[in-house]
Amino acid sequence: MQNSSIQIQLISSKETYTVRHPVLREGRPIETCRFEGDDLDTTFHLGLFLNKELVGVASFMKNNNVIFTEQHQYQLRGMAILKQHQGLGFGDQLLKHGEQLLKNKNTALLWFNAREIAVNFYKKNNYQILGNAFEITGIGTHYVMFKKMLK
Repeated sequence: MQNSSIQIQLISSKETYTVRHPVLREGRPIETCRFEGDDLDTTFHLGLFLNKELVGVASFMKNNNVIFTEQHQYQLRGMAILKQHQGLGFGDQLLKHGEQLLKNKNTALLWFNAREIAVNFYKKNNYQILGNAFEITGIGTHYVMFKKMLK
């Protein structure tokens, strides 16, 4: 991987589908890759490119969750790395890039519903679980996780 070129940049919501679909919505219609809020002015999408190929995506939506008291919150949605590129640190890079952009926007808190299989990844990146596990129909067990962006 030493000669690999990695770039993280802003992409459109539709560009996320090429990664969201096989990782998060496998076997379901492509339309299920569209999330409410994808195209709001306050939403931004990041793409991680390896040698100019899109291999990872993450979407950040200005969305307050009432269980948190912070006023300026963002929600992470649709974070995914293509299966053949998982475990190589690309998720860490994508998440840290998004966190930096949120800090630049004076975001107080980033929260999301984490799939059970992703909880340890987020814990490793200093996110905490709040509350008990819950089911999202057709997708599986999730936990609310969060991190305070501003100290």
